[in-house]
This record gives sequence, structure tokens and C-alpha cells, in this order.
Amino acid sequence: MKRYALIIALLLVVIVGACAKRYTRPPEKAEVPKEEVIKEEVIKPETEEVKEEEIAYAREEEVTEKEIPIEEIAKDVLRDIHFDFDKYNIRPDARPILDEIADFLIKHPDINIVIEGHCDERGTNEYNLALGDRRAKAAKDYLVSKGVSPSRILTITYGEERPLCRESNEECWQKNRRDHFVLMK
Repeated sequence: MKRYALIIALLLVVIVGACAKRYTRPPEKAEVPKEEVIKEEVIKPETEEVKEEEIAYAREEEVTEKEIPIEEIAKDVLRDIHFDFDKYNIRPDARPILDEIADFLIKHPDINIVIEGHCDERGTNEYNLALGDRRAKAAKDYLVSKGVSPSRILTITYGEERPLCRESNEECWQKNRRDHFVLMK
């Protein structure tokens, strides 16, 4: 999202710079005798505050979404969402992330994803596999409710098998209770 805002800002700078009146020198006049020379002051309009260097930099930075590899865009969009202990309902802090993922998938109909459900180490292996599955399906259901085709989303559960953090404390367990989104190749 930050990248899009930067791109838009840079494009606006280029457009304003391109549209601003440029001072052009008048054609050189024939030599006038020295006593008749009148000094001319060049006053630049205030709207031309954008320096040529900034315009050149902005032109270098002009990048359209088509020029950015989809994998790079996906890294910014496909962020993990987290769950409360022993729960699989979507938390309020996860909804904006899922909304952004849904928008991304709707804009790119050729992209499919895998949602990986993960749990912390507490509980039996079987219980955590089932909980990870419910977490992945909850995220899928949310995305489908936003208009994404269910055929574009696969779910898989890893339970407690692939932790991000290996310490045994609440902060670490919270990191492990997640859904992870991956582009499908």
C-alpha cells in the first residue's frame, strides 16, 4: 500500500511539473548600442518550485504495476493473520488484511493462493491439525464472502509442525497461531 502511495505521489509531481509553465528565453535580439541596453529581470513563477533534479528523479521512479513482478506485490499484500488461543474465528485486526488480500485477488483473477493453517505447540498433534484446518477454512470463507472464487483458494493445515518461533511462552505461541498465505505456482 505504501508503494502505491509513493507511485501516485511521484506521478503527481511529474504531471504538475510537466503542466507548469516553463520560462522560455526570448529569441536573441540584434545587438543594441550600449546606451540603449535595458536590463531584464527574470522572475520565476512560484508554481515552478519543483527542481529539474526532482523531476528527473521522479521520472526514474515512475513504475507502473505491470513493471513490478506480481511476486513483489504479493509479498506486501499476503501477510499472516493471527488467532486467539484455541480459536479459529477471524479477529477484528485480521479483517483489513483479509480485505486487502480479497481486493488483490479480485484485481488479479489469474492468481491462486494456498492458505496454511498453523497452531502453537499446546494440544495434541491431531487436535492442532484439526484446529489449523478450521483456521485456514475460516480465512477462505471470509475471502469467498468478499467475492473471491473458492476454486482459487486451497487450504492446508500444518498444526504445530511448522512454528515461526520455538520458545515456550505466550509471545512466541501468539506468532505461531496464524494463517499464512502463499502464491500458488
